[in-house]
Amino acid sequence: MVPVPEFRGDGSGEVVATAFDYSALSRALAGTPLAALAGVIPADFAAGVTHGDFPRWQAALAALPSIGVPSVDLKTTVRVGTPQQLSEAERNSLRATLMQLHPWRKGPFDLFGLHIDTEWRSDWKWDRVLPHLTPLAGRRVLDVGCGNGYHCWRMAGEGAELVVGVEPMLLYVMQYWALRQLLPAPPVWVLPATLEQLPETLPGFDTVFSMGVLYHRRSPFEHLDLLKKKLRKGGELVLETLVIDGGPGMTLVPPERYCRMNNVWFLPSCATLQLWLQKAGFSDVRVVDVTPTSTGEQRQTDWMTFESLSHALDARNQSLTVEGHPAPLRATLIARNG
Repeated sequence: MVPVPEFRGDGSGEVVATAFDYSALSRALAGTPLAALAGVIPADFAAGVTHGDFPRWQAALAALPSIGVPSVDLKTTVRVGTPQQLSEAERNSLRATLMQLHPWRKGPFDLFGLHIDTEWRSDWKWDRVLPHLTPLAGRRVLDVGCGNGYHCWRMAGEGAELVVGVEPMLLYVMQYWALRQLLPAPPVWVLPATLEQLPETLPGFDTVFSMGVLYHRRSPFEHLDLLKKKLRKGGELVLETLVIDGGPGMTLVPPERYCRMNNVWFLPSCATLQLWLQKAGFSDVRVVDVTPTSTGEQRQTDWMTFESLSHALDARNQSLTVEGHPAPLRATLIARNG
């Protein structure tokens, strides 16, 4: 296995070969209400991985530069270091290395003057959500379906004590480890796991995020129940998902695909979604944002060259998907556990 360097995070600038080492997370969980989460942490991340691209991804991580402890901005963006810390040739080499982890869907990131222009402008979503959150400073946070951890880094930028993301897609976890190699290690961890693989009852998080996940779940109530069981009493749920216009009880169940996706099961109205949350045992349920997804927020870039939103919309009527359904509309709801 190729060892992965990780910054010690103590200001020393020393780089330590850790090979996807989650031991610091295990130590952080000990003696906390989240101690049972340690059972999900992989003892050897690479053991048993059979993905054909894994050796190439490992080689990319091993080729990343060691630059000491750079300056970091996680508050207004995810920016690491300055352009002056790399020559143009070194920056081109960094770009080629990170391109081995294509496609980059969540971001953007600015790394020593290299701009990773991801498919999603995830910073736009964060800017919509952030003003409505209970401040994250000092809180333990879970981000379900976190991708490469973009929003996890932003949560750390707001002062979260611990951020745990769960993500089943191996490539996105590798992107997280690449970013972690370049960042002085903040309290952000992305586990190669699903929500269903966590201990069913783990009421130790102050805030739980589920953004862009609910419509992929066959059973929305099971998903809401699992989210609730990860929150302490009085903790906050942040739920962002696809919705449709309509009143209570209105729900779109796409007969086949939605936006060319075959794993979209339910698109409720906001009023329906509020009822779902209340029936699942949440209180103080409120809709804080409803925004159509634009082709400016989700699009092809050099860092994600596959088809994107524009290919999933009707070319003659951008208010419809290619299947004739309403174009993507996303809502964010916030609720309290109990």
